[in-house]
Amino acid sequence: MLRSELPGVDASGGISPAELQLAARNHGLPLEALAYDVTPAGLHYLLIHYDIPVVDPAAWRLRVGGRVGRELSLSLDELRARPAVTQAVTLECAGNGRARLSPRPISQPWLLEAVGTAEWTGVPLRGLLEEAGVGEGAVEVLFRGLDRGVEGDRAQQYERSLPLAEAARDEVLLAYAMNGEPLPPQHGFPLRLVVPGWYGMTSVKWLGEISVLDRPFDGYQQARGYRLRQTPEEEGEPLSRMHPRSLMVPPGIPEFATRERRLAPGRVTVRGRAWSGLAEIDRVELSADGGESWSDAQVAPSRAPWAWRAWEGDWDAEPGAHELCCRATDAAGNAQPLEPPWNLGGYANNEVQRVAVVVADSELDV
Repeated sequence: MLRSELPGVDASGGISPAELQLAARNHGLPLEALAYDVTPAGLHYLLIHYDIPVVDPAAWRLRVGGRVGRELSLSLDELRARPAVTQAVTLECAGNGRARLSPRPISQPWLLEAVGTAEWTGVPLRGLLEEAGVGEGAVEVLFRGLDRGVEGDRAQQYERSLPLAEAARDEVLLAYAMNGEPLPPQHGFPLRLVVPGWYGMTSVKWLGEISVLDRPFDGYQQARGYRLRQTPEEEGEPLSRMHPRSLMVPPGIPEFATRERRLAPGRVTVRGRAWSGLAEIDRVELSADGGESWSDAQVAPSRAPWAWRAWEGDWDAEPGAHELCCRATDAAGNAQPLEPPWNLGGYANNEVQRVAVVVADSELDV
């Protein structure tokens, strides 16, 4: 079967009304906002699977159960009374780049903007697991959100699990604040999971229940969703950590409809951000000829272990049409590809960013 004949993909190139409806509910980071070390809450990307639950914080409780020595039931005030941790974490949607694939998998039509870096405040998950007492034979920890919907012909709450060793990492947070303020409703109020290094589907929002399991979780979002496969029949490989990616702040000014950039000739400093969940960013390269040649950019020191890193590179802009590209490589040797890696769900497409630029003949033309 050809890719264009697979269910769930569209070879026509047109965006359907259903996809437009998804795009209207969700939103990406305007690329000019890469200028901020910490993304303002209103500019951080959003992916909301079902509806945003309306939660009464006074009645809400977090339940911890399953394969534990004793069950816990904690109010928001009780969680806030515990020693707090704040850390900057970059989150990226696993479907970032999906709309750039051909044929296009039908889902939220992300281009490149499904990312953001916030300062999350909360309590380490590890402490709650230790307090509950993880039982013998435990292998995974399941996180259940309060949001409900239908997917794969199945009514469900949004649920994802982590291997026990990943869930017990010191940096995994139960966050109740974002950038110093209570979580906004769209970002998971009153409590959400934040799993540094992993794609955003893992950081379950509107968290209501945590269960320790003695067997791998086989719910829809784990067994069918968020898996790399070429056909619907394949079991596929589960997604986990973010692949390396770099994005630039598009230089110059935009043409309204196409977003093509216009700028004056001369020395231009191109700036951006880079991140990877597999290893620390080691190198960022910049190209002004569509990837035919590359030069190294300067990568700033890391401000936080799980947050993106700033980079910048100089370009001598000459009159004419150009295609700027940026490419990140992490310390484990993982690099962004020039061509997108196709899969049925449109996941983990970390191909290099390409920005069309027209350099005017003179400064007066811009």
